[in-house]
Amino acid sequence: MSKSYELPPFLLRQVTQEVYERWLRRKAQAHVKRDRRRGNETAIGGAYRDAIHSAVLASGGRDAYTGEELDWSIISKYDNDESQENGRHYKHNFALLPTVDHVGDGLGIADFKICGWRTNDAKNDLEMPEFLALCQSVLEHHGYVVTKQS
Repeated sequence: MSKSYELPPFLLRQVTQEVYERWLRRKAQAHVKRDRRRGNETAIGGAYRDAIHSAVLASGGRDAYTGEELDWSIISKYDNDESQENGRHYKHNFALLPTVDHVGDGLGIADFKICGWRTNDAKNDLEMPEFLALCQSVLEHHGYVVTKQS
């Protein structure tokens, strides 16, 4: 019998327990498969589900990088056929779709953050310092002055 993951309180009116657990299982499975292909022989579904669930709880429902509130009501609703038909206009509707981002390279222990699809696309495989440098470059190129708060 598989472990049950209690629906986080901030998701109570957005998704059902069943939808959340299906999403969690599918995300864990996809990351395990990818990490095993990369050479991580220790990638195990249960550990990944635990780590992703912990990341969801830690997120409070928000993007770990931007702080934006994510739209959990659209998990598992992406339609590939509709996406092909409507292209980027369709995908735009899923900018705040919660996704799972590896903190590292996927070769160590399971460690994730939750962020929006748009953020994950922009961050891609960058480590946090590289992502911040990219964001700073974009802002400065458009006339913003970026200073770090102490």
